[in-house]
Amino acid sequence: MKPLDAAALDRLALRYVERFATTRGKLADYLRRKIRERGWEGEPADPAAVAQRMAEFGYVDDRLYAESKAAALGRRGLGARRVTAALREAHVDEADAEDLAPAIADRAVEAALTFARRKRIGPYGAPVADRAGREKQLAAMLRAGHAMTLSRRIINSSEPLRAEDLE
Repeated sequence: MKPLDAAALDRLALRYVERFATTRGKLADYLRRKIRERGWEGEPADPAAVAQRMAEFGYVDDRLYAESKAAALGRRGLGARRVTAALREAHVDEADAEDLAPAIADRAVEAALTFARRKRIGPYGAPVADRAGREKQLAAMLRAGHAMTLSRRIINSSEPLRAEDLE
């Protein structure tokens, strides 16, 4: 395969942003990987500058990506810790992640209930009488990023809950 040059790198970046929602950091990582795989020809490459240029054109919007990603993960039932970790992994700026923290916290109860329903945890599944089974359910809730107290309340409930019951 032919080594990349500046024009090919721009084409790769455009192709990537037309197919995927992304951040500047993720785009720069993708471009670095492509340079490593295919090699480089010409002046030294600056994938971060290409990613910044795509953001200036409006093709990449870190804040919009963060909002969309946080909402999607919340709808899947993942908690604040998992959402924050996903944003960090996507190279979302710390300031943007902090701005989204209140919205993520507001959806914490609903996300936990969604997760419990999806995984049939607590009152949404078969009754679990033994301690080991309840600890397994608690571990699943914690791995999903939910708070310990909220997870315990859901698991220990004997009847289905509403968000208003837990707030």
